[in-house]
This record gives sequence, structure tokens and C-alpha cells, in this order.
Amino acid sequence: MSQETTPSRKCVVISPVRDEAKFLQRTIDSMIAQTVRPTLWIIVDDGSKDETPDLARRAAADHDWIRLHERQDRGTRKVGGGVVEAFKEGLAQVCMDDYDYLCKLDGDLEFEPTYFQRLYEYFEADEKLGTASGKSWIHVGGRLIPERTGDEFSQGQTKLFRVACYKDIGGFVSEVMWDGIDCHRARMCGWQAKSFRDDELRFLHLRPMGSSYKSIFHGRLRWGRGQYFMGTHPLYALCIAGYRMLERPFVLGGLLILAGYTGSFLARRKRYEDLAFRKHLRSWQMAKINPFS
Repeated sequence: MSQETTPSRKCVVISPVRDEAKFLQRTIDSMIAQTVRPTLWIIVDDGSKDETPDLARRAAADHDWIRLHERQDRGTRKVGGGVVEAFKEGLAQVCMDDYDYLCKLDGDLEFEPTYFQRLYEYFEADEKLGTASGKSWIHVGGRLIPERTGDEFSQGQTKLFRVACYKDIGGFVSEVMWDGIDCHRARMCGWQAKSFRDDELRFLHLRPMGSSYKSIFHGRLRWGRGQYFMGTHPLYALCIAGYRMLERPFVLGGLLILAGYTGSFLARRKRYEDLAFRKHLRSWQMAKINPFS
């Protein structure tokens, strides 16, 4: 009788952070409490002006699997592309071939001790699962509510990838909407992307999605610009705007997404010029909004 072998779970986690002193310790505490810890966690400080690097430095001094990497301050927070640039610099500190999994993790999250263990179980049950996450929740008016996201995307705040899938998609695109492009590219390459509705995979997002730079209003406008960059079909952009009108900031958030998309179209802003990707994306989007599909 053949003896079962334990699947390898060698994982490197990269956390791009900037001015996260208010939240980072809670993320550190969640990581230390994991039943299955990563092989290596690299916290990439992207020019913080607060105590963020001090928190990371203390954690690294106490745990040999935590490392701080400090980048030169570019002078301001660079949303989207800046996060990816910091992530890639952190990833350049290791050889990906030494790991089975790669995770991009934000520094403003709190999650259950079994978070990573549970995700590995999903990967081990489905060899085509390329990237996955749990679902994010936020505090609103004293209540804990879910941030609404599609099940066919790993969430940008915490993305666990098979290294093979990450290589297949060519890594993250250094632009806003990188965390949508990666999931669609994964599907193009024959992988699955998912976020699971599983109580063990709930994570607390300590600030609302899209609010890390200036305000949530600016974030919704940027969201619309990102949809245009990605190549989203105008009808699907309209559906996104309508869907997001039903969450905070009510109505205005959806209108700002539409304004960001429309303004980018009128200004002929730069787009992700992979025509095969755009064809795949729009085919997927039209199938999603077709009531007869």
C-alpha cells in the first residue's frame, strides 16, 4: 500500500505597507497566531513616515521567519502601481522556485488563526485553483458587514497564489486594477480564481476598500478609471456603477465609478493593450450580465 505524503506548503508572503502603524500590529498578531505559518514573511516598507517600520523591525527581531525590507521614500503614496512595485521589490529578495505558494497580504487586516491552513486545504482539494482568498468584512456603524465582492476573484487585500499560476499570468500589472486583471489572466491560462464564503476565511478589513488614499470618494472615481484601463465593456461598467450605488457611499459611490470610467473614455486615457485579454474579459462580462446565459 502506498503511503500518503503531506503536501508541501512552502509559502512566501509579501506585504507592501506605507503608514500602517494604526493597523499593522493587528496583522502581525494574526500572522503569529497562524496554525500554519508562512515559510517567510517579507514586510516591504514603502517609505512610511510613521512607526510602521519600527513595528515590523520588532516583529522581525522576535521571529526569524519575518523580515523587513525598506524602500526609498518616493514622497507620496502611489495607489495601485505603487503597491505592485513594492510587492515586486519584496519578491525579488527571494527565488520563487523555492516556494509552492506566494501571497500578497495587506498590512491592515485581521484574520482567524486557521486562515492559511484552511486556504491550503482548498488548494489541495482542487489542482486547478490558481489564486484564492477569503471574504473581507468591515465595521460600519457599530456593525460588522461584508464588503461585497464576486466569488470568482481572489480579493486584492490578501491573495494566495500557486507559484505556477503566478508565473503563468506573468505577475501583477503595475497599474490600478491589477487585482482584477490577475484573476482574468488566470482564467485565460486555465486556472480558477475564487474567494470563499467560509467562516474560517473571514478577514477584517480595518478600513473600507478603496479608502487608503485621500478618501473613499476619490477611491470610487479611481475604481472607474481602473475599469476603463482594464478594458471593461461600457455596459458592464454601467452595471458595476448601479450595483455599487447600493452600498456606502450610497448612490454617489456608483456615480463616481461611472464618472471615472466615462471621464477616462473621453480623455482617451491609457489602456491595458492586450487585445486577446480584452476579448476574453468582455466575453466573460457579457456572459455575466446576460440573463439567458
